[in-house]
Amino acid sequence: MAESPFDSPGAVLTTGSNSGIGLATVVELARRGYRSIGSVRSDAKSEVVHAAADEAGVDIETVRLDVTDEDRCIEVLGELAPLYGVVNNAGIGGAGAIEDVSDDEARQMFETMLLAPMRLARLALPGMREAGRGRIINVSSIYGRFTTPLTGWYQAAKHGLEAASDALRMEVASDGIDVVLVEPGGFKTGIWDDLDRDVEQRSDSRYADAYERAQTLQRLAARLMGEPERVARVIGDALDARSPRARYLVGIDARAAVTVDSLTITALKDLVRRRVLGL
Repeated sequence: MAESPFDSPGAVLTTGSNSGIGLATVVELARRGYRSIGSVRSDAKSEVVHAAADEAGVDIETVRLDVTDEDRCIEVLGELAPLYGVVNNAGIGGAGAIEDVSDDEARQMFETMLLAPMRLARLALPGMREAGRGRIINVSSIYGRFTTPLTGWYQAAKHGLEAASDALRMEVASDGIDVVLVEPGGFKTGIWDDLDRDVEQRSDSRYADAYERAQTLQRLAARLMGEPERVARVIGDALDARSPRARYLVGIDARAAVTVDSLTITALKDLVRRRVLGL
């Protein structure tokens, strides 16, 4: 374990803590000595978190919070202040060609994965600034670095999160507050279930064949996906580090994808991605 620069690690709120990366993170942070607090949206999901805590032999607190509910965010962050860290992990999947996705679907992705993380960061900043320390960890995705067909709205939300995080990082650096992006590649989380849901909903789309190809590719890739605990360890390291990096790519696939994307001309990238999906 990396040595924390602080005598007392402090309290860290992790959103979307009942499964996947969020659940792995609240357990990992509790093991590292943080006061680990996970947000959930129901009592049933809270029970999942506490069962995982009991199995790991650690203490984890839970709070009821829908990150898209502004009033509730204000209430919860006021009760928990001051926080040392906020891990913005809550997210939703979303597959669909641009013309297949309704305004409401797109708005929900932006509300959950862009507006909500920055709102929670904004609400946590006064307490962090007063304490002279703090970490905002925003869980983005490799999709925050490049774009592929059929997931454009999801990727737009992640691209937006990256841009807003970059701006915030510079704005609060002089206050002793670090803003970090964690960019996982493919890991075993429930977000992939959303692909199956969306493919079924769009069976009458002109892109139906492309959706089925994407679904097949995802199922093949699932065999090679890593466990969410690996991402949780990176998040823990970013919280512990004296001088965290601005970005942490997690996974061999993530690093390889960024390298290939940076070295390939756009026309070729477009052609390959279209051919793979039959577009």
